[in-house]
Amino acid sequence: MFDFIKGLFEKKPVPKERPAFYDIVCPFCFEKYTPDEVVFRAAHHREDDEDYALQEDELLNRYREKFGLDSIDEIEAILHPDSIPDENKVVVDNVLVEIIDRYGRVTKKRMCPKCHNDLPITAGKAPSNIISIVGASQVGKSVYMTSLIHTLQNTTANNFNAACMPLNAEISRKFRDNYEAPLFERGDLLDSTQKEKRQEPFIFQFVFKDESQAPLMLVFFDVAGEGMVDRDYLDLYASHVKNSAGILFLVDPLQIKTIRDKMMISIGDAPGEFTARYDEPRDVVITLFESFIGHQQKSKTDIPTAFILTKSDMLHSLKEEDGEYIKTNSNVFNNVVHRQHLNLTEFENINGEIRRFIQKVDRPFKDAIDVYFTNTAYFAVSALGSNPINQRIGGVVNPIRVDEPFIWLLHQLEYIEGREE
Repeated sequence: MFDFIKGLFEKKPVPKERPAFYDIVCPFCFEKYTPDEVVFRAAHHREDDEDYALQEDELLNRYREKFGLDSIDEIEAILHPDSIPDENKVVVDNVLVEIIDRYGRVTKKRMCPKCHNDLPITAGKAPSNIISIVGASQVGKSVYMTSLIHTLQNTTANNFNAACMPLNAEISRKFRDNYEAPLFERGDLLDSTQKEKRQEPFIFQFVFKDESQAPLMLVFFDVAGEGMVDRDYLDLYASHVKNSAGILFLVDPLQIKTIRDKMMISIGDAPGEFTARYDEPRDVVITLFESFIGHQQKSKTDIPTAFILTKSDMLHSLKEEDGEYIKTNSNVFNNVVHRQHLNLTEFENINGEIRRFIQKVDRPFKDAIDVYFTNTAYFAVSALGSNPINQRIGGVVNPIRVDEPFIWLLHQLEYIEGREE
């Protein structure tokens, strides 16, 4: 009888009901819409039918121009599903996935109705969970993105019975040639992204071997850091943050004046990567507020946001036995590997330590976070494992805790469990 009464009051997890379909967030232009709004690219062209003739695609070229890509002179026509009879449509899981045109030709090329880029096969059938990276100039977004994707592909995915794969061969080639090979094979530090060089997003999928689990779409936008404090520039990219399922917000210790001054005294004449000007991390929060947070309910965002202290290896110069900021036995310097679930014990240790650290060294920034973000966690990572000298990495790249913020987001999005250990 006691067990029966106890059972009435125990909260049992309610299984999530799968919706008929999922809204699509385009991984290229980040506009949001329902699956029935997609359009198709014809699989062939004809000179005797102007509807199927090769033609300029203005929407696609407008998108390509925004990122400094060459325009495409002529391409196959866009077909609108409302012009196709229902018997010539193929629907899978309540999502239209292919059509047969008036000439009996099949096309499965679903396109975004807003920018006419190819949509992923899973669009509409799985959540469009997009992870975005933000941070001010010099914070190391390009290096962190490279180190994170490399780690996800080579270590993390295997630890969670998954695979991390680029969306297509072109993305795979660009990432390897321009990011992964220079950093991990040649030891060259990546140049800062310039505002004039608008980089198309790098799109990867974190696909679980358990088919009942929907894949996670990883869209990494290598946005120029100085653009993160430029309202007009950020307006171009605001929708990618607004429609994200999770945010990785990078903070360089050297952006924080208290730490910068103390570190320069500690390092003295030792060589390292210092720059003449640093944007305050709070400025990035203010720009995000102006661009989208201020337009949300109660002027807050509930998007899970990981605040990540980068270049944690530099904090070795500050550690002291009874350190005011960093102790010698700090969690920051211990690499942690999470397998199958988020280790809540390790997570709470680093979250608590970095939360207190930020509170101590940059109270205005911490206050801004508390005001505008409702779901946050704090991390410390080293994308390289050591501080570069003269744009070169000495020895082997050895990332520390680089995937932990991503694993926390997996937990927040209910892909994985969290367990105390």
